[in-house]
Amino acid sequence: MKQPLFIFPFNGNGLEALDCIDSSRFQFIGFIDDTPEKQGMHDMGFTVFSRDILKEYFDFRIIAVPGSPSSFMVRDQIINSLQLDDHYFTTLIHPKASISPLAKIGNNVLIMSGVVLTANVIIEDHVCILPNTVVHHDSAIGKYTLIGSNCTVAGYTKIGSYCYIGSGSSIINNITVGSNCLIGMGTNVIKDVAHHSKVVGNPARALTS
Repeated sequence: MKQPLFIFPFNGNGLEALDCIDSSRFQFIGFIDDTPEKQGMHDMGFTVFSRDILKEYFDFRIIAVPGSPSSFMVRDQIINSLQLDDHYFTTLIHPKASISPLAKIGNNVLIMSGVVLTANVIIEDHVCILPNTVVHHDSAIGKYTLIGSNCTVAGYTKIGSYCYIGSGSSIINNITVGSNCLIGMGTNVIKDVAHHSKVVGNPARALTS
């Protein structure tokens, strides 16, 4: 029997998550969003519910994918506001992603089309990886981090928790990006990035404005 599945919230990441649903495992019920203007029947054929819909289901799964360059550091607060036990969350992996059998992937992770995770990669809980990003061997991505599309994370790289890695960025091998960091779009990171940093450019430099 297929499990009922919800996506939270109704945003760009959520729309892309639709393509990652395994229809043999899940029955997509609809989106959940707190914005009243978004709620109701959508012209694409799905419904956007308030959180009250969860009271109508005894057993379900949900993938929570909030986050943007302006809100990535509070993703944990948004997700935890659902007040759900861990077992309600699920991970979705697009069928056109390439995942090494040696990779380890946490809970409530969204991996989109074209993503490549090679040997010994670790993806912690509540991570989103957008299309066509490659994470090379022995690298680790911390919890609640968002990685944009067309990024390259070279081997033995550690990216902390609560980070936002902008699309088109490249991170050289064997360095550390601290937690709570923003890497701007198209940035080339060639040395360690300290916690709570914002960097942009080629090579990466501190963002001052």
